[in-house]
Amino acid sequence: MLKGKKIIVGVCGSIAAYKAALLVRQLIKAEAEVQVILTTSASEFITPLTLATLSKRPVLSQFVKDETGVWNNHVDLGLWADAIVVAPASANTVAKFANGFCDNLLSATYLSARCPVFIAPAMDLDMYRHPSVQNNFTRLQGYGNRIIEAGYGELASGLVGQGRMAEPEEIVQVLQNFFSGDTKIV
Repeated sequence: MLKGKKIIVGVCGSIAAYKAALLVRQLIKAEAEVQVILTTSASEFITPLTLATLSKRPVLSQFVKDETGVWNNHVDLGLWADAIVVAPASANTVAKFANGFCDNLLSATYLSARCPVFIAPAMDLDMYRHPSVQNNFTRLQGYGNRIIEAGYGELASGLVGQGRMAEPEEIVQVLQNFFSGDTKIV
């Protein structure tokens, strides 16, 4: 179902960023074309080299590629994609998307996209349950985005509760269901 699909994987600053490598690997295995956009804070959790190796494409993180003025065109990226998957999606990025803030390549691409957007949040349980974050999820769903619910379990803080990013297999299944016409979330 994903063969030839052009998928942008947005990776945000979260301990769950290591799961993005597994997600990219599974999407490539499903014969999707994958372009990774890494936020600045995400690069503190996972390297561009890892994601570039798995996606077989350079990882993008900035508007401008180099000092010559060559740039990563967020509009072209948004139009190229058949889907955007943000995994992990931090509370910060969720808030930016919900409120139209556009201070990085990922949020600019999101605002330029005409394709379906899937958001797989990852954050500590108190952040996840906070009314402002829940309101942002509701707002994003109102815009037509699909939230892939965070799982329940032990979190990096040591607390136990909802906030774990969905497993890469679940995210791939959601995408396969969507592109096959079965729009239910796993």
